[in-house]
Amino acid sequence: MPTSSYLLLHFFFFFFFLFISLFSADGTELIIVNNCKETIWPGILGSAGHETPREGGFELSSGEQTVLQVPEQWSGRIWPRQGCCFDENTGKGSCQTGDCGGFLQCGGIGGVPPASIVEMTLGTSNSDLHYYDVSLVDGFNIPVSMVPIGGGEGCGVAACEADLNVCCPEALVVKRQGKVVGCKSACLATKTDRYCCTGEFADPNSCKPTIFAHLFKAICPRAYSFAYDDASALKTCKAPRYVVTFCPPDN
Repeated sequence: MPTSSYLLLHFFFFFFFLFISLFSADGTELIIVNNCKETIWPGILGSAGHETPREGGFELSSGEQTVLQVPEQWSGRIWPRQGCCFDENTGKGSCQTGDCGGFLQCGGIGGVPPASIVEMTLGTSNSDLHYYDVSLVDGFNIPVSMVPIGGGEGCGVAACEADLNVCCPEALVVKRQGKVVGCKSACLATKTDRYCCTGEFADPNSCKPTIFAHLFKAICPRAYSFAYDDASALKTCKAPRYVVTFCPPDN
């Protein structure tokens, strides 16, 4: 091969792989892992103005994982749906918890509580920092965690790794076919301003954790237990990828 042709080919591959590297580095990688002993149907919802990956939902068998590539500054939530049954042709059906309008692909519909929710804002117009948390404000159905891969010192783990269903107060229990499948939050159960941090309680000075929030916090200290639980629940990082695990090991 002539020297000039070899150099042209060399530069072509150099810039090709540089382009691929830059393209793949754009945005954030979310690795979704199902460590549960049962199939989980992740639900996904982009915040207003943000896309919803995978049309908002898919099936993830026990032991399986999948990868979502979301753009820079993506904001949204992911939650586990359990006990689902969908028609193969229409995609219609229902889930015992976390159901989104009776569809496999939620398509912009949020999950019905109680459900454990992973919330994230992966950069904003004012900051490139990532903010994320696991919220029990809408109750609990499945243990879940969000762990950064890379990102350096100070990147925290957001999680509720324990099964709150086994110690859920009777007033908050959700059962399906005689089995406890979820635990309501006090807000969901009572629908009052005091427990929902609304109305006259819509600020951190008047909205305080209830006895139920204290119970959730004692068992899952790295998760939101009530609306103004920012200090210990909201995590900050700047990592290229995160692992969201359903039924993570209880550490």
